[in-house]
Order: sequence, then structure tokens, then C-alpha cells
Amino acid sequence: MTSWLRPVKGGESPSLDRVAAERTATERATTEPGPEPTVPVQSVDRALTVLEILATRGPTGVTEVATELGVHKSTVSRLLAVLESRGFVEQLADRGKYRLGFGVARLAGALTVQQDLATESRSACEALAQDVRETVNLAVLGDTGRDVNLSEVRGPASISSHNWVGQSTHPHATSSGKVMLAWTLEPDLRALLGEALPRFTERTITSYAELGRQLSQVRARGWATTVEEYELGLNALAAPVRDHRGRVVAAVSVSGPSYRLTEASFDRVAPRLLEATAEISRRLGHLA
Repeated sequence: MTSWLRPVKGGESPSLDRVAAERTATERATTEPGPEPTVPVQSVDRALTVLEILATRGPTGVTEVATELGVHKSTVSRLLAVLESRGFVEQLADRGKYRLGFGVARLAGALTVQQDLATESRSACEALAQDVRETVNLAVLGDTGRDVNLSEVRGPASISSHNWVGQSTHPHATSSGKVMLAWTLEPDLRALLGEALPRFTERTITSYAELGRQLSQVRARGWATTVEEYELGLNALAAPVRDHRGRVVAAVSVSGPSYRLTEASFDRVAPRLLEATAEISRRLGHLA
């Protein structure tokens, strides 16, 4: 039988209030559910360990994973089946081994996209600016239909004193803007840009028909150019940055004076630009 009375000092009688409180505490301890079973938690721990093994060792068989975990192969097979159903692992049909699946990349990409895009792209942009010796900018398309420059890296040959960071520009006249317009979800460019396309130089595109033709070329080629369309004497080319879902979320541009960054040099600079944007996209979880 359970005693509701605790020993007290010197024959002192316990108060009724204390007895009631102790009874309530004891009843709560016997009626409230105890700790959750550890088996489900152990399964989660093992599943995560499986992912770590595949990340470290690459394609691995059931027997190897079981040996590493110290469990029976049937346990590993069940874990892998669950992970495969959610896309976190996939089996190589010709070898019977497992490797990480695209589900892991989606999770990693979702985390990375929430981080500072400018920070994630900084090292790639710095290396690009050093290689091509021109100014490199990272831009996004804002809600107002303008492209906004997030960061800038000057190349060793740059002589321009203009800083574009934080400034917004009309996308139809910039290489970054054309990239983002080329993959915009807006079916009607007029709804995004307005009825009239402002002119900045004699080479600015002011016709929606011509803009649409150029955007088709951008999608086919994978990068965009501007030749003195926003400023006289300024040329640029840009390529898209994609997130873990494959969406174009930003553009990286290389710009320089037209006498140095000539139209003839675009084909030479474009491959290095595409390498940089591919690297940034991979950091955002995009799998080409």
C-alpha cells in the first residue's frame, strides 16, 4: 500500500495541505505517460547514419552498411526502403548499391536559398572578376520590374568609378535584366515593364517584338548581352543563377568598356561566366 505521509521531524504532524499536495503529485506521476519508447528514435538515428555513410563512402551495398552500423542486413534493407520511397537514396540498378538521392539535394538547397545570396556567390564572382579582368555584378529582379544589383566585384583592369550596388535599372536595357526576363513567369512583359520601354541610348531596345526575339535567343544560348544599350561605351554579358528547384533567381554579369569588352570577346568570356554561374547554382542546390 502506498503511504501518503513522508517522515517528519521530531514527531511533527504533516499538515492536511501538504498531504493533499503529495497525493496529487503521486497520482500525476502514476497517471501521466512516461517517456516515449526509444525504438523510433533509434530508427531515426540509424537512418541518418545511413545517409552519412553514403555521403562519405559513395555508392554502398546493404552488407557494407549493415557492417558499418553493426545491425542485421534486414534492418538496413528496411531503412533504405523508407529512404528510397522519400527520394533520399536511390539504388543503382546495375550494381545493387545505394547512393544519395535528389531528396537530400532539395533539403540542402532549401536551406541554402534562405542564406544570403550575395555571400554565397562572393567567391565565385571574385574569381570570375580576376579571370576576365572586368567588373562582375550579381542582380535580382525586383517586385517593381527593375533589376537590383546586390553586389559588385571590380576586376584588376577596371577603370570605372561607378558603383551599381543597391541601384535598380531597367531590365530591357541590361544583360542581367534580359536574363531574368527571359525566364520570368510573367506571360505578358508589358504587365511587368509597362507599355513603353524607355530609351537610354540609340541602341536601346524599345520594341517589345524585338525584345521578345532577343529573349528567345537568350533562352536558346544560355546567356544575354548588351552593347551600349544602357550607357554609351559600356558592354556586358550575363548568365542565370538557378536555385534548388531550377528557377532563375538571379543573374551574374560581366561588364566593361566597349573598347576592351568588345562584341568579339563575348564568345571568349561567356564560357568562364557560365562556369561561375553553374558554381553558384550548385551552392544553391541546383543539379544540372
